[in-house]
Amino acid sequence: MENLEGISLKKCVNWPTLSQIGSKGFRNLRLVDLTKASPTIVEIFIQGRNLNNLKWLCLKKCMIQKLPNNLFYCLQLQVLDLAQCQNLVKIPSSIGQLKALQEFDLSRCSNLKELPSSIGQLNALQELDLSGCSNLKELPSSIGQLNALQELDLSGCSNLKKLPLSIGQLNALEKFYLLECFKLKELPSSIGQLNALQKLDLGRCSNLKELPSSIGQLNALQKLDLRGCSNLKELPSSIGQLNALQKLDLGGCSNLKELPSSIGQLNAL
Repeated sequence: MENLEGISLKKCVNWPTLSQIGSKGFRNLRLVDLTKASPTIVEIFIQGRNLNNLKWLCLKKCMIQKLPNNLFYCLQLQVLDLAQCQNLVKIPSSIGQLKALQEFDLSRCSNLKELPSSIGQLNALQELDLSGCSNLKELPSSIGQLNALQELDLSGCSNLKKLPLSIGQLNALEKFYLLECFKLKELPSSIGQLNALQKLDLGRCSNLKELPSSIGQLNALQKLDLRGCSNLKELPSSIGQLNALQKLDLGGCSNLKELPSSIGQLNAL
């Protein structure tokens, strides 16, 4: 098995011979799919095994309560999928050791309450999916250190009340999804610093009352979705500065009485 590069153990509950394979077994593995595997299988497979070459790991829908410690020695890991791990309460600070990680999927981890500050150490991270993390209340300020991050999805984070000021430091961010963040009342003024941002989705943020005037500084913004923002009362006049804006969705903004005259300056709309 030393030359094996990929293995799938989907829905595996019991594999008695697995523990008999020595630590040298699977040492060339690059892809591992443990979707819906039992916590025991996850622990046996990852713990005490040489996975130095592992680049892609899927633990989707596993009922694990914590991540195996040995996972954080997989220093070449580029993709980690933990989607729908509904028993997962927290991510350990050792996650910051995965310096090669490019994609991190935590979508619908509905019991996840917080992220460790060490997440800011993931210098290669390009995509972070936290959609459906309904118990997540805040983001660590260190998230602004993710200089390579291109896509951040917070859709369905229904208990998220605010964004840290450091969010404006995400210089590479192109897509930002905040759909159905029902408790989000405002955006930090630093959001205007997102020079690479092309798409901002604030759909159905029903408690959002206003947008910061700094939003007019988003020179690369092409799509702004505000549909269903039922408490939004006005748009800042600076919105007319969004020269690249091609699509503006205001459907269902029932409290929006009028548009600023500057909206006529949106020539790309």
